[in-house]
Amino acid sequence: MPNYSYLLMELTTLDQFWNLCFLISLIGFVVFVALYHIDAGYGKMISDKWGPTLNNRIGWMLMEMPVFVVMIFLWGKSAVRFESPYWVFFLIFQTHYFQRSFIFPFLIKGNSKMPFSIMILSIIWNVINGYIQGYWLFHLAPKYFPYAADWLCSWQFITGVCIFALGMIINIHSDYVIRHLRKPGDTKHYLPRKGLYRFVTSANYFGEIVEWLGWTILTWSWAGLVFFWFTCCNLIPRSNSIYNKYKAEFADEFDACRPRLKRIFPFIY
Repeated sequence: MPNYSYLLMELTTLDQFWNLCFLISLIGFVVFVALYHIDAGYGKMISDKWGPTLNNRIGWMLMEMPVFVVMIFLWGKSAVRFESPYWVFFLIFQTHYFQRSFIFPFLIKGNSKMPFSIMILSIIWNVINGYIQGYWLFHLAPKYFPYAADWLCSWQFITGVCIFALGMIINIHSDYVIRHLRKPGDTKHYLPRKGLYRFVTSANYFGEIVEWLGWTILTWSWAGLVFFWFTCCNLIPRSNSIYNKYKAEFADEFDACRPRLKRIFPFIY
């Protein structure tokens, strides 16, 4: 029986890979512009216009898990999987997606919903992104731009790991703040004011952007930069929608802290 997985691995040349990265970057720009005119219908911006829905916990798990699985597949098919720093790259990446796939969904409170359409679009993105990150690290980089063992002592890796860890801490803490805005039985809405929410209305998104900036630096790769770019294109306009929603919903409270309260980047935007 033909080894189709091997054939799939050999379909992408270096030039084709760069073309894919360019295409995804271009799509990211289109997403950036579109989301300033259309609210992505999940979370605080959920809307019936996005179609049928499913349980939010299940939706989050199903849309985050593919990148975790794709990375395992590409890592497992490589010849450098237990060589440093490739093994360390794998562990860092998977730590984030293990938390997002198998821990975060089960921490979500309430019975909120997610549109199937949003879940499907997210699955497509996560499969493509998992492929870009994994194929670069474990199949193209070892062949064309290999990481030596001393990369783990480089300024790029050390700086990137520190930034990645900081971003993950911000992201997880900000999600914690959101989950604990209400006491059991309380159905009121509140403006988050703890942690970095004192400075931005989308502190969790800021943390995620910081994470993937760290990933870009610690891998020092175009693949990482594509991920960082697409994350910004997706989350920056969404943070604007959340800012405007909070501004309308909490007008009096919002006016009191408006001079310092930004959308996603403290003191900037």
